[in-house]
Amino acid sequence: MAGSWYPDAEAPLRAAVTSHLAAVSDTDTDTPFRDIVAIIAPHAGLVYSGPVAAHAYQAVAGRAYDVAVLVGPSHHVGFDGVAIYPRGAFDTPLGPVPVAAGVADQLMRAPCIRIHPTAHVREHSLEMQLPFLRHVLPDTPIVPLVIGSQERETILALAEALAGTLAGLTPLIVASTDLSHYFDADRAASFDGVVIDYVARFDPDGLLAEYERYPAHERGRCVACGGGAAVAVMKAAATLGAREARALCYADSGDVSGDKTAVVGYLAAALGRFEPQARRSQESEGRSQKPC
Repeated sequence: MAGSWYPDAEAPLRAAVTSHLAAVSDTDTDTPFRDIVAIIAPHAGLVYSGPVAAHAYQAVAGRAYDVAVLVGPSHHVGFDGVAIYPRGAFDTPLGPVPVAAGVADQLMRAPCIRIHPTAHVREHSLEMQLPFLRHVLPDTPIVPLVIGSQERETILALAEALAGTLAGLTPLIVASTDLSHYFDADRAASFDGVVIDYVARFDPDGLLAEYERYPAHERGRCVACGGGAAVAVMKAAATLGAREARALCYADSGDVSGDKTAVVGYLAAALGRFEPQARRSQESEGRSQKPC
């Protein structure tokens, strides 16, 4: 996607990422988290989803992680299970992002995860996370995972594999997903509000039930193209100790293009543990946070 969805040279790409991060206000970054185990971030072209994704990445900037595990949907290749790329590095204009081979090897013990290089060749759902990761967590290696058919069995198996493998590490798990696709902005906000509420209430089972309420071919359009990725990441994060979730920002493509007749929804969220005082404040005000 370099040269089309984001700049293909270091200087303009770093300037774009820096600009998006700088636009996140102090109140937006004043998250009450002691630890952040997982984030949800969108994956459209940088000019469209970058302003939203920046909220998630600003929240983890400067924190220390052993590995960032990226989980996103497959847009171009159909397959069952989860495709891993277990060795080497993903190149970016900001420099290579190495794969954490040891963690990848551990994950491949799960039957649902296998090597499938073709699934990664054209896939943008993970690639669009790399400029932000390379900028805010430059020393953190990744494990790239692409989900094929996002069925319940695969989602739950992936959640279990992530939780088991990452226990004992300090991981950041990234769920890459956009929300509803190509409805007018008002209808999109209605669909997306349901997803945001499940995320903010930290209810992956409710989100999975909502995802399965639609026929498989409509789930990406009406709920989220990476709905299975979000559910798996939320469930794994809960097992790894995350207790609270916060929706950090919501917007749609029309906020950039000006066309509100057929938009794509974007969400940034974080999951982890609040500071004790922040937890009490959150409980008194209600768990759900209004996105920006």
